[in-house]
Parts: sequence; C-alpha cells; structure tokens
Amino acid sequence: MTISDLRPGLMVSQYIATRSGDAERGPLIRVHPAEARKRLVEDGELVWVYTPRRHELAVLVVDDSVSPGTVVARDIAGVAPTEIIRVVKHDFDAGRSTKNLG
Repeated sequence: MTISDLRPGLMVSQYIATRSGDAERGPLIRVHPAEARKRLVEDGELVWVYTPRRHELAVLVVDDSVSPGTVVARDIAGVAPTEIIRVVKHDFDAGRSTKNLG
C-alpha cells in the first residue's frame, strides 16, 4: 500500500476566483461526503491542499452536489480545472517540523 492509496487524488471540476469586493472569499475546497469520509475530514475543517505546483491550507466544505472523485476549488493558488490535487487532514497536534505536511 502506498501513500497515494491512502490519499487518492481528486480532479478539480470547477475553479472559482473571487474579487476583492466579494462577500465570500478565501481558499476553500468543496468535496462530496464520501470523499470527506475517506480522508477523515469534516465540514469546516482546515485541510492541506496539494496541487501540482504548491500546497496551502483551505477550509473544507462537504457538499452533496459535488460529484465523487472531484472537488470545487475557490481561491487556491496554483490550481486549474481538470488537474489532480490531494486533500489531506492537517495535524495540529504535531510539533513544529515539516514532517507533518503530508
């Protein structure tokens, strides 16, 4: 079993870019409830989003309207539609090292 088996990739089905005047802004990932269960993450939780070019923290929203195996990304730098990303639970209990980053 490899890490990719434990953290299967998700395809970006839609990307939303907000503007400075928008009411709701910031990094956000919407996933299907089954995908959230696989990753042991809950609605409203901060998660690491690993893209082909970088990684960053985002708020996770569980959404029934998102197809399994895909995500809807908002304001995540370095991601584009049809790319494969990984969503990983952040370990807030880990020490201050980079070993907990995935």
